[in-house]
Amino acid sequence: MRVEQLGEGEPEVAVVGGIHGDEPCGPAGIEAVLADPPEVSRPVKFVVANERALAAGTRYVDADLNRLFPGSAESDVHEERLAAELTAELEGCTVLALHSTQSYDDLFALVDDVTPLAREICPQLSVNAVVRTAGANEGRIFSAVPSTIEVECGYQGSSTAATNAAKVIREFLAATGVTDAASTTRTDPLPVFQLGEPIPKDAADSYEVFARNFEEVPEGEPIAAADGETVVADEPFHPVLLSPEGYEHVFGYTAEKIGVLD
Repeated sequence: MRVEQLGEGEPEVAVVGGIHGDEPCGPAGIEAVLADPPEVSRPVKFVVANERALAAGTRYVDADLNRLFPGSAESDVHEERLAAELTAELEGCTVLALHSTQSYDDLFALVDDVTPLAREICPQLSVNAVVRTAGANEGRIFSAVPSTIEVECGYQGSSTAATNAAKVIREFLAATGVTDAASTTRTDPLPVFQLGEPIPKDAADSYEVFARNFEEVPEGEPIAAADGETVVADEPFHPVLLSPEGYEHVFGYTAEKIGVLD
Protein backbone atom coordinates (compact mmCIF):
# COMPACT_ATOMS: atom_id res chain seq x y z
CA MET A 1 0.00 0.00 0.00
CA ARG A 2 1.34 3.41 -1.00
CA VAL A 3 0.25 6.67 0.64
CA GLU A 4 0.90 10.19 -0.64
CA GLN A 5 -0.26 13.49 0.86
CA LEU A 6 -0.94 17.03 -0.27
CA GLY A 7 -1.00 19.76 2.38
CA GLU A 8 0.26 19.93 5.94
CA GLY A 9 -1.41 18.33 8.94
CA GLU A 10 -3.50 15.24 9.58
CA PRO A 11 -5.87 14.61 6.65
CA GLU A 12 -9.58 14.09 7.20
CA VAL A 13 -10.14 13.47 3.48
CA ALA A 14 -8.74 10.53 1.48
CA VAL A 15 -8.84 9.15 -2.06
CA VAL A 16 -8.32 5.40 -2.60
CA GLY A 17 -7.61 3.54 -5.84
CA GLY A 18 -6.48 0.02 -6.61
CA ILE A 19 -8.68 -1.86 -4.16
CA HIS A 20 -8.99 -4.30 -7.05
CA GLY A 21 -5.82 -4.91 -9.05
CA ASP A 22 -7.65 -5.33 -12.37
CA GLU A 23 -9.21 -1.85 -12.04
CA PRO A 24 -6.30 0.48 -12.81
CA CYS A 25 -8.39 3.63 -13.32
CA GLY A 26 -8.11 4.67 -9.66
CA PRO A 27 -4.31 4.57 -9.47
CA ALA A 28 -4.14 6.24 -12.90
CA GLY A 29 -6.45 9.02 -11.73
CA ILE A 30 -4.42 9.52 -8.57
CA GLU A 31 -1.17 9.69 -10.56
CA ALA A 32 -2.71 12.26 -12.92
CA VAL A 33 -3.78 14.50 -10.03
CA LEU A 34 -0.43 14.17 -8.24
CA ALA A 35 1.41 14.99 -11.48
CA ASP A 36 -0.51 18.29 -11.66
CA PRO A 37 -1.41 18.91 -8.02
CA PRO A 38 -4.00 21.52 -7.10
CA GLU A 39 -3.55 24.17 -4.44
CA VAL A 40 -5.08 22.75 -1.27
CA SER A 41 -6.79 24.50 1.63
CA ARG A 42 -6.74 21.41 3.86
CA PRO A 43 -4.67 18.21 3.71
CA VAL A 44 -5.69 15.14 1.74
CA LYS A 45 -4.13 11.68 1.42
CA PHE A 46 -4.05 9.46 -1.65
CA VAL A 47 -3.84 5.69 -1.21
CA VAL A 48 -2.95 3.12 -3.86
CA ALA A 49 -4.17 0.04 -2.06
CA ASN A 50 -3.45 -3.42 -3.47
CA GLU A 51 -0.08 -2.87 -5.16
CA ARG A 52 0.62 -6.60 -5.44
CA ALA A 53 -2.61 -7.27 -7.35
CA LEU A 54 -2.06 -4.19 -9.53
CA ALA A 55 1.41 -5.45 -10.48
CA ALA A 56 -0.07 -8.85 -11.35
CA GLY A 57 -3.06 -7.35 -13.20
CA THR A 58 -5.45 -9.52 -11.17
CA ARG A 59 -8.45 -8.61 -9.05
CA TYR A 60 -6.69 -9.90 -5.94
CA VAL A 61 -3.75 -12.02 -4.78
CA ASP A 62 -5.44 -14.30 -2.23
CA ALA A 63 -9.02 -13.01 -1.78
CA ASP A 64 -11.24 -10.06 -2.73
CA LEU A 65 -10.11 -7.10 -0.62
CA ASN A 66 -13.54 -5.45 -0.82
CA ARG A 67 -15.15 -8.45 0.88
CA LEU A 68 -12.70 -8.63 3.82
CA PHE A 69 -13.05 -5.37 5.77
CA PRO A 70 -12.22 -4.62 8.57
CA GLY A 71 -9.55 -7.28 8.02
CA SER A 72 -7.04 -8.88 10.36
CA ALA A 73 -3.44 -7.81 10.88
CA GLU A 74 -2.52 -11.37 11.93
CA SER A 75 -4.01 -13.17 8.92
CA ASP A 76 -2.02 -15.27 6.47
CA VAL A 77 -4.21 -13.86 3.69
CA HIS A 78 -2.59 -10.85 2.01
CA GLU A 79 -5.85 -8.96 1.48
CA GLU A 80 -7.04 -9.52 5.06
CA ARG A 81 -3.86 -7.92 6.36
CA LEU A 82 -4.20 -5.14 3.81
CA ALA A 83 -7.83 -4.54 4.81
CA ALA A 84 -6.75 -4.00 8.42
CA GLU A 85 -3.96 -1.63 7.32
CA LEU A 86 -6.29 0.30 5.04
CA THR A 87 -8.99 0.53 7.72
CA ALA A 88 -6.49 2.10 10.11
CA GLU A 89 -5.18 4.46 7.40
CA LEU A 90 -8.69 5.72 6.59
CA GLU A 91 -9.99 6.08 10.15
CA GLY A 92 -11.76 9.41 10.63
CA CYS A 93 -11.63 10.29 6.92
CA THR A 94 -14.24 11.13 4.34
CA VAL A 95 -13.21 8.78 1.55
CA LEU A 96 -13.57 8.56 -2.23
CA ALA A 97 -12.90 5.00 -3.45
CA LEU A 98 -12.47 4.57 -7.21
CA HIS A 99 -13.56 1.48 -9.16
CA SER A 100 -14.52 0.38 -12.67
CA THR A 101 -16.91 -2.22 -14.09
CA GLN A 102 -17.55 -4.52 -17.04
CA SER A 103 -21.16 -3.35 -17.15
CA TYR A 104 -21.45 0.41 -17.57
CA ASP A 105 -19.53 3.09 -19.48
CA ASP A 106 -20.54 6.07 -17.34
CA LEU A 107 -20.05 7.11 -13.72
CA PHE A 108 -22.26 6.24 -10.77
CA ALA A 109 -21.79 6.34 -7.02
CA LEU A 110 -22.39 3.77 -4.29
CA VAL A 111 -22.94 4.72 -0.66
CA ASP A 112 -23.70 2.85 2.52
CA ASP A 113 -26.64 5.15 3.19
CA VAL A 114 -27.97 8.46 1.95
CA THR A 115 -26.45 10.47 4.79
CA PRO A 116 -26.16 14.27 4.93
CA LEU A 117 -22.58 13.80 3.72
CA ALA A 118 -23.72 11.79 0.70
CA ARG A 119 -26.49 14.32 -0.02
CA GLU A 120 -23.93 17.12 -0.01
CA ILE A 121 -21.13 15.48 -2.00
CA CYS A 122 -22.77 13.20 -4.57
CA PRO A 123 -24.62 15.95 -6.50
CA GLN A 124 -21.25 17.70 -6.91
CA LEU A 125 -19.75 14.71 -8.73
CA SER A 126 -20.17 13.82 -12.41
CA VAL A 127 -22.24 10.73 -11.61
CA ASN A 128 -25.63 9.96 -13.10
CA ALA A 129 -26.96 7.73 -10.31
CA VAL A 130 -26.43 6.89 -6.64
CA VAL A 131 -26.86 3.35 -5.34
CA ARG A 132 -27.58 2.82 -1.64
CA THR A 133 -26.05 -0.50 -0.57
CA ALA A 134 -27.27 -0.72 3.05
CA GLY A 135 -28.03 -4.36 3.88
CA ALA A 136 -25.44 -5.73 1.46
CA ASN A 137 -22.20 -4.41 2.93
CA GLU A 138 -20.69 -7.34 4.79
CA GLY A 139 -16.93 -7.19 4.25
CA ARG A 140 -17.08 -4.13 2.00
CA ILE A 141 -15.19 -0.94 2.77
CA PHE A 142 -18.47 0.63 3.95
CA SER A 143 -18.56 -1.80 6.90
CA ALA A 144 -15.27 -0.38 8.22
CA VAL A 145 -15.34 3.18 6.85
CA PRO A 146 -19.01 4.17 6.40
CA SER A 147 -18.10 7.72 5.35
CA THR A 148 -16.93 6.32 2.00
CA ILE A 149 -18.35 7.17 -1.41
CA GLU A 150 -17.44 4.64 -4.09
CA VAL A 151 -17.51 5.77 -7.71
CA GLU A 152 -17.56 3.41 -10.66
CA CYS A 153 -15.64 5.32 -13.33
CA GLY A 154 -16.47 3.39 -16.51
CA TYR A 155 -15.36 0.26 -18.30
CA GLN A 156 -12.58 -1.69 -16.68
CA GLY A 157 -9.17 -1.04 -18.25
CA SER A 158 -10.35 1.80 -20.49
CA SER A 159 -8.60 5.13 -20.92
CA THR A 160 -11.99 6.80 -20.43
CA ALA A 161 -12.30 5.30 -16.95
CA ALA A 162 -8.86 6.67 -16.03
CA THR A 163 -9.81 10.12 -17.33
CA ASN A 164 -13.10 9.96 -15.42
CA ALA A 165 -11.25 8.97 -12.24
CA ALA A 166 -9.00 12.03 -12.40
CA LYS A 167 -12.01 14.25 -13.06
CA VAL A 168 -14.07 12.89 -10.17
CA ILE A 169 -11.08 13.16 -7.79
CA ARG A 170 -10.84 16.88 -8.51
CA GLU A 171 -14.62 17.26 -8.07
CA PHE A 172 -14.44 15.39 -4.75
CA LEU A 173 -11.59 17.61 -3.53
CA ALA A 174 -13.69 20.69 -4.34
CA ALA A 175 -16.81 19.21 -2.70
CA THR A 176 -14.92 18.46 0.54
CA GLY A 177 -13.25 21.86 0.70
CA VAL A 178 -9.77 20.54 0.01
CA THR A 179 -9.55 22.91 -2.95
CA ASP A 180 -11.28 26.16 -3.81
CA ALA A 181 -12.31 24.97 -7.28
CA ALA A 182 -15.88 25.59 -8.37
CA SER A 183 -18.30 22.75 -7.74
CA THR A 184 -19.96 20.81 -10.54
CA THR A 185 -23.25 22.41 -11.58
CA ARG A 186 -26.03 19.84 -11.94
CA THR A 187 -29.12 20.67 -13.96
CA ASP A 188 -31.14 17.48 -13.33
CA PRO A 189 -32.02 15.68 -10.09
CA LEU A 190 -29.74 12.73 -9.28
CA PRO A 191 -31.68 9.44 -9.03
CA VAL A 192 -31.10 7.20 -6.01
CA PHE A 193 -31.56 3.42 -6.06
CA GLN A 194 -31.63 0.82 -3.30
CA LEU A 195 -29.53 -2.23 -4.16
CA GLY A 196 -31.56 -5.43 -4.08
CA GLU A 197 -31.05 -9.11 -4.78
CA PRO A 198 -28.49 -10.67 -7.13
CA ILE A 199 -29.69 -12.03 -10.48
CA PRO A 200 -28.42 -15.65 -10.58
CA LYS A 201 -26.36 -16.83 -13.55
CA ASP A 202 -26.15 -20.56 -14.31
CA ALA A 203 -22.95 -22.11 -15.61
CA ALA A 204 -22.92 -21.88 -19.41
CA ASP A 205 -20.68 -21.39 -22.43
CA SER A 206 -22.27 -18.13 -23.57
CA TYR A 207 -24.16 -15.30 -21.93
CA GLU A 208 -26.24 -12.36 -23.14
CA VAL A 209 -27.91 -9.43 -21.40
CA PHE A 210 -30.96 -7.64 -22.82
CA ALA A 211 -31.69 -4.95 -20.22
CA ARG A 212 -29.82 -1.68 -19.67
CA ASN A 213 -28.43 -0.61 -16.33
CA PHE A 214 -30.65 1.83 -14.40
CA GLU A 215 -33.51 1.52 -16.93
CA GLU A 216 -36.65 -0.12 -15.55
CA VAL A 217 -37.37 -3.69 -16.65
CA PRO A 218 -41.11 -4.47 -16.61
CA GLU A 219 -42.43 -7.69 -15.13
CA GLY A 220 -42.18 -10.56 -17.62
CA GLU A 221 -39.51 -8.93 -19.76
CA PRO A 222 -36.28 -10.83 -20.55
CA ILE A 223 -33.21 -9.77 -18.56
CA ALA A 224 -30.46 -12.07 -19.78
CA ALA A 225 -29.76 -15.54 -21.13
CA ALA A 226 -27.33 -18.39 -20.42
CA ASP A 227 -26.79 -20.68 -23.43
CA GLY A 228 -30.07 -19.38 -24.82
CA GLU A 229 -32.05 -20.02 -21.61
CA THR A 230 -33.77 -16.72 -20.88
CA VAL A 231 -34.02 -15.15 -17.42
CA VAL A 232 -37.25 -13.17 -17.07
CA ALA A 233 -38.14 -10.44 -14.57
CA ASP A 234 -40.50 -11.70 -11.85
CA GLU A 235 -41.39 -8.10 -11.01
CA PRO A 236 -40.38 -4.62 -12.21
CA PHE A 237 -36.88 -3.51 -11.21
CA HIS A 238 -33.89 -1.42 -12.31
CA PRO A 239 -30.71 -3.39 -13.14
CA VAL A 240 -27.40 -2.41 -11.55
CA LEU A 241 -23.99 -3.81 -12.55
CA LEU A 242 -25.69 -5.99 -15.15
CA SER A 243 -23.28 -7.61 -17.62
CA PRO A 244 -22.62 -10.96 -19.32
CA GLU A 245 -19.20 -11.63 -17.80
CA GLY A 246 -18.70 -9.21 -14.90
CA TYR A 247 -19.41 -11.79 -12.18
CA GLU A 248 -18.97 -15.54 -12.12
CA HIS A 249 -22.30 -16.54 -10.56
CA VAL A 250 -24.62 -13.53 -11.08
CA PHE A 251 -25.55 -11.31 -14.02
CA GLY A 252 -25.85 -8.31 -11.73
CA TYR A 253 -28.31 -6.97 -9.18
CA THR A 254 -31.86 -5.74 -8.93
CA ALA A 255 -32.52 -2.27 -7.57
CA GLU A 256 -35.47 -0.07 -6.70
CA LYS A 257 -35.59 3.65 -7.38
CA ILE A 258 -36.18 5.31 -4.01
CA GLY A 259 -35.82 9.02 -4.71
CA VAL A 260 -33.63 11.79 -6.08
CA LEU A 261 -30.99 14.22 -4.83
CA ASP A 262 -31.33 17.80 -6.03
